Amino acid sequence: MTPSQIESVKASFALVSPIADQAGAMFYARLFEIDPSVRPLFKHDIAEQSRKLMQMLAVAVNSLDNLDAIVPAVRALGARHAGYGVRDRDYETVAQALLWTLRQGLGEAWTDEVESSWTAAYAILAGTMKTAAREAAAA
Repeated sequence: MTPSQIESVKASFALVSPIADQAGAMFYARLFEIDPSVRPLFKHDIAEQSRKLMQMLAVAVNSLDNLDAIVPAVRALGARHAGYGVRDRDYETVAQALLWTLRQGLGEAWTDEVESSWTAAYAILAGTMKTAAREAAAA
């Protein structure tokens, strides 16, 4: 990611952070709307899952300029997701739901630059998770 993309993600996330609980709930509602087949993957309270999602996003966003620091945690998350039954194609659904949620939360602050920056950030994180998931499944 470029420094400009990192700054775009950080600045836009700062605008969404005050509505983190609402954004998390919107994300999961949208995710289950796009692909109801993923609903059984979430066995715990969705409100709690939403909080965890937003906390994880905050850590990832704050670490974008030092990704090496979070790669082990992102890989571990990917390996755990493999154990939950998450498939590669589910990452695309998550991307759609995440970008939709950010678009809704940011309103007029959602720009082409913000979208491309978030797409780049998600691609890096999801790619790392998918690689770790494949490695865990092969082990």
